Parts: sequence; structure tokens; C-alpha cells
Amino acid sequence: MLDIKFIRENKELVVLGAKKKHMEVDVERLLTVDDRRRELQLSMDEKRAKQNAASTKIPSAAPTEKQLLLEEMGLIKETLKQEEEELKTVMEEWRALMVRVPNIPDMTVPDGDSDEDNQEYKVWGEKTKFNFTPKSHVDLMLEHDMADFDRGAKVSGFRGYFLKNDGARLAWAVWRYAQDFFMNKDFTPMIVPSLVRREAFFGTGYLPQGEEDLYKTQDGEYLAGTAEVATMGYYMDETLPAAELPKRWISFSPCFRREAGAHSKDVKGLIRVHEFYKWEQVILCEASHEESVKWHEWLNRNTEEFIESLNIPYHTVVNCGGDLGQGQVKKYDIELWVPAEQKYREIASTSYFHDFQTRRLNIRYKDAEGITRFTHSLNSTAIPTPRILVSLIENFQRADGSIEIPAVLRPYVGKESITKA
Repeated sequence: MLDIKFIRENKELVVLGAKKKHMEVDVERLLTVDDRRRELQLSMDEKRAKQNAASTKIPSAAPTEKQLLLEEMGLIKETLKQEEEELKTVMEEWRALMVRVPNIPDMTVPDGDSDEDNQEYKVWGEKTKFNFTPKSHVDLMLEHDMADFDRGAKVSGFRGYFLKNDGARLAWAVWRYAQDFFMNKDFTPMIVPSLVRREAFFGTGYLPQGEEDLYKTQDGEYLAGTAEVATMGYYMDETLPAAELPKRWISFSPCFRREAGAHSKDVKGLIRVHEFYKWEQVILCEASHEESVKWHEWLNRNTEEFIESLNIPYHTVVNCGGDLGQGQVKKYDIELWVPAEQKYREIASTSYFHDFQTRRLNIRYKDAEGITRFTHSLNSTAIPTPRILVSLIENFQRADGSIEIPAVLRPYVGKESITKA
């Protein structure tokens, strides 16, 4: 959420930012409502000041003066009550308008309508070429009894899956290797809740706009699609000492996404599932654009290094304005090469938000001058499973149908390749 003072002073910039993100925002209406909010607040403060002054005078006032004061206070009390009721209505609209104002994208964010307009920023590795027709991860996993999609659908419903035998071993190997890899980056490790209250989803910007993609319980909580939500809620409504910044977490959790609106997309295999697991990098840092940019590059490079250690070809793209979320200032996507489809597929995203999330979550710190500020926040996918298995299995398949295991994962799996029994 942006500061209303900033919105007032930079109205044109806010409108241009929303336009670049292809989001509708009624800034004029927001400022009109805010004018009334401020008028009411000022009027109410003046009336309360008069009440306080009268309360001091009344005990020692003469009877006639006391009667006049009491009558005046009666009128003020009634008017104040009316203004308080109006302020409640005004504040409802004010909050509804405020939470729809998107963050302003960085000047380096390219223009564009959708992910089709994202710009390639970096390419690593050569696209895998075979002297045979490569198989899809679905065919390979079924041949090696690594997964069961039919029984997954029977038990779990649409997009359900079982990982089994070397499919399960490979997923566990990725988890264990990711733990060792990212712990060398000086993160604080956490296993975080997937069942999270509404406040944390609102604070991170997944509500109110993204509710259709969330699973909701009968008790009013939601199932998170990323460990970012719970991790960001950890210091909600707290003030941190500046000396403790930056806070750096590597968080792990089960994740759930309804994939609303994607019913007909990627219906086979592990590309787009409802239930998965993810390691997530999250940072809180001081309120400095330069610090946010520095940590943004660092987070993204961590995931690139992880992918490079697996020797999977990838490219990194800069997301265009139309492919940014409401709170994101800038975002990179890392996409892995999928041989069977002859295309890159997203595996990770890295974003920074300035104080958009922390203002909603009320996460603050005291700087060196003792001034209380909202921290900046960033997050980045470290690695998700089972999606990583798609590129891993397809890029490492052999002509005889076996699957080579990347060297860094072999100590965790206990063998060099997956072959038919």
C-alpha cells in the first residue's frame, strides 16, 4: 500500500504506474474521499478539544455559565456522533480505494501487456539437443514407475499426482540439496505455516484481488501458495532495531494454488499442480531503493547459481509492466528449458516491493537517527518441487530410456542414473 501523502504529491506518477501495469485505479475519487476524511478528522479533533476545555471549566463555573456550557456540549456531542458515523462510511470507501492503488514499477521495467512481452535478460547453457526424439517427463516418469497421475486424480482430484520410487527420491534429493546450498548463503532457516490468517494475505498483497486463486477453510483461514505469506507475517505489527537488518530467511512449506482460470492449461504432468512444496527466500531490509536493488540482484543470482549447479539450461527475463503484481516494483522470472515442448518454462520469480507490503503489515524499524520507518521487502523462489523435476528429467534423459542424475544430487539419491528394473 502506498502512503496517501505520496499519492497526493505524485498523482500523475501513480496514474502512469497503474497504466503501465494495466490496472484500473480511481485516484481522483480516492483524493476526494481523502479530502472528506481529513475534514471530518479535523472537525472531530476540534470538537473533542472543546469538550476537554469545557470539562475543565464546568466544575468551577457559575450556574448560568455551567448551564450554557452543558447545552453547548450537548450539541457538540450530537454533532460529533454524526461525524463519527459518517467517518466510518468514509473510511470504508477510503480503505477500499487505497488497497487498489498499485505500486509504481521501476523505470527499467519494460512496457507490455502480458508474459509474452517479457524481455530476455540473460541466457545460460545451450538448449539440450538429442540424436533421438526426446520423451516428455510424463512418459519418462510412467516408464520408470516414478509417478502415478491416474491414481493421483482418483485420490486428489484434478491435477492430483503421486510421486513414488525414484520420483520421490529425486524430489527429496532436491529438498536436501537446496537446504545445504542456500544455508551457505547465511539465511535463517524456517519451516512456516501453510494455513494462514487473512491479515497476512492482505498484507502481502494476495488479497483482495487474488482471492479466486486461494483455497479457503470453513474457519476463514487460507492455504498459502508460497512461504512468503507466513514469513512476511512473522514480524507483523512489530518494530525492529536497525542493527538487526537485513533479515534473511530461507523458508520451506507445502503450498496450494487453485490455478483458477487455468483449467485447460498444462493438464498433464507436473507443470501446473494444485499442491506442491517450495523453498522461498525472503528479505527485510532498510528503506533504501539502492538496498532493495542490491538484494534483488543477489536473490535472483542465488537461484540462478542453484540451477547452474544442476546444469539445466535456462534464461532469465525481466517482467513487463502488464506481468507485474500489484505490489511489485520489479520482477525477474527464471525459466528452464523443457526439451519435449521446445520452450522455456518458469521455475522461479524474484521481486522487490519497497514498503508496499510492510506498510500493510506494519513492519517497521528505527533508523540511526531514531526515526521510525517501514522496512523494504523482497522475495524469491529458491526452488519448487515437483516442477523442477520436469526439466531435470527431460534434459537428462538418454537414448536407452534411462535418466542421468545431476552430479550434485547423486550423493542424496545414492546412484548415478535411473534405469528400468
